[in-house]
Amino acid sequence: QVQLVESGGGLVQAGKNLTLSCASSGTVFSLFAMGWYRQAPGKERELVACIPSGGMPNYAESVKGRFTVSRDNAKNTVYLQMNSLKLEDTAAYYCARYRGGHCLIGVGYWGQGTQVTVSS
Repeated sequence: QVQLVESGGGLVQAGKNLTLSCASSGTVFSLFAMGWYRQAPGKERELVACIPSGGMPNYAESVKGRFTVSRDNAKNTVYLQMNSLKLEDTAAYYCARYRGGHCLIGVGYWGQGTQVTVSS
């Protein structure tokens, strides 16, 4: 069983930056695509960013140019650097491990989520 543990959420003012981390248990972390999703109250969970096992990450249009996803395979950790945060970025953020190495294959495991609240 794979466990994903997110950290780094919190309350931040609009325009500021925040970095989320997600540590994964298990082996062969480097072989799997990893992603970040978010869910705001009353809305469906949406993809924020996905980083495949190899190749370029992809992002939701709403965060392109502001958010950066990266991974450290030696630490079994994926990060989400969030810059210039907006009120509409407020949501619970979930780490995801996909079932394979690319982002189209579907999510196999979810983290428990970490809350990000952006204030004016």
